[in-house]
Amino acid sequence: MKPLRPAPSTPFLLLFFGLLAVVWFATIGHNALVRPDEGRYAEIPREMLASGNWVTPRLDGLKYFEKPALQYWATAVAYTAFGQHEWTARLWAALTGFAGILATWFTGYRLWGGRAGFFSASILASSFLYFAIGHINILDMGVSFFMSLSLMALILAQTETHKRFGWMMLCWAAMGLSMLSKGLIGIALPGAVLMIYTLIRREWRLWTKLHLISGLLLFLLIVLPWFVLVARANPEFLWFFFIHEHWLRFLTPIAGRVHPWYTFIVVVLLGILPWTGTLLHSLKTRLTSGQTTSGHFSPLTMLMTWAIFIFVFFSISHSKLVPYILPIFPALALIMGQQLAEMDGRQFARQLWPAALFATLMLIATPFVPHMASDQVPLALYRGFAVYLGIGAFIWLLAILRAMQLARWDNMLHSVTILTFGSVLMGQMVYLGYDKLSPASSARHLLPAIQPWLRPNTPFYSVAMYEQTLPPYLHRTLTLVAHPDEMEFGIQQEPDKWIPTVKQFEAVWPRQAYAMAVMSPDEYKKLHQDGLPMQIITQDTRRVVVVTPQERQP
Repeated sequence: MKPLRPAPSTPFLLLFFGLLAVVWFATIGHNALVRPDEGRYAEIPREMLASGNWVTPRLDGLKYFEKPALQYWATAVAYTAFGQHEWTARLWAALTGFAGILATWFTGYRLWGGRAGFFSASILASSFLYFAIGHINILDMGVSFFMSLSLMALILAQTETHKRFGWMMLCWAAMGLSMLSKGLIGIALPGAVLMIYTLIRREWRLWTKLHLISGLLLFLLIVLPWFVLVARANPEFLWFFFIHEHWLRFLTPIAGRVHPWYTFIVVVLLGILPWTGTLLHSLKTRLTSGQTTSGHFSPLTMLMTWAIFIFVFFSISHSKLVPYILPIFPALALIMGQQLAEMDGRQFARQLWPAALFATLMLIATPFVPHMASDQVPLALYRGFAVYLGIGAFIWLLAILRAMQLARWDNMLHSVTILTFGSVLMGQMVYLGYDKLSPASSARHLLPAIQPWLRPNTPFYSVAMYEQTLPPYLHRTLTLVAHPDEMEFGIQQEPDKWIPTVKQFEAVWPRQAYAMAVMSPDEYKKLHQDGLPMQIITQDTRRVVVVTPQERQP
């Protein structure tokens, strides 16, 4: 008879999640916004508030239809309530990330008990990629949360039949919010997973338990209003959003994000650290379990189908970015949490060797980080980053070794707790250290030099480049010159809002009574050699900010 394996007590859980919340949210306002994504997704909500138009998203004053509006609205609300800051720009990602941890705990608890729920939540919170995306102002954490919530609600609806209607309404609502977060993947991927699961398990009656009519009505009630309003105001929206941003990006290399087919294998194995060994063991166990292909609803089969299908879907896509794979992490955490709940401590200790090896290599590599310096990212910046990286690696390695020791004593609750907080603290050190590199990836440090020169309605040109982090810090848009960047579609709709060539800019600039411009050092040299009159007010390795030279320093 196996010894009783205790579940964490309520006081333990309250203390654990309370401390985790403090550590999770403590740093979201520390780092500078970095380009391109954080600047972009901080600026679009700012422009919504400035214009009062919450229907048509705009970036740098131009129509921007690449993504739906849910996160823009959430960030604009945060700006309205608390002001425009780095932490309010990141608040939606941090909130949905932490909500995903709680949802994973609850789902594991309801399916397999308190022990599995606790392990599942711990795995998700401390997986390196999940933690990282939860602290960056991009859209992937929001869509991952709502997609995973739809999965968890579906599973609970089929296992808690007395509450099926409520869980299914939550599932449909979550799919609607997923679509408002990032588009068709919010319903297309869950729908495909459900069809594949049905074929595998031959549970045809499952489709009669989805409350399809009421669910679809709720889904449409959430999704349709914005899509109708934005399409009525912008007839060009439907083609660009559904054809260009969905079909063409998936089927062609139009987005310029082509990477090898095995990209996400590497991303998952490294991104799930320190749980890589547990992941490999759990996947092997599930794939070789020899379970029946029909019968009652199987949560584990549904979770495996979700993880494998979404992994394959993005692996065959022509457009690959690291955060795309995030929606499989909550499902993997639940699979691993269920395995850990019944696992022998010594077996778990052996699974931590890959993490210990990686932490050791990370610590050894720290002194060599400054060798990555370049003209655009100077040596001093990497030295500052290396200090934080080394501290983080040291904390992480100690936590892994202590977790291994506790696991050998079969003290799994404390082992997982130590590993979770050690990994989260490592993530925080890397995150804080990354801010030491921000002068190469953010314009925040240029603001004290720029602001004294700003005047109301001053023309401000962005010449042959677009610095994404400048507009949200300046609280104003720029005029693009010879660099459409990702605003090419918006420029096609409103071509009078930009200057197509540098030659045209050279003709416009001298006629301005007072104007400012930002450009790369190389572009400045070219224009200076052409004799264009400019006065430098500040510069760094990536940007030069100039003003018309007849002005004296304020």
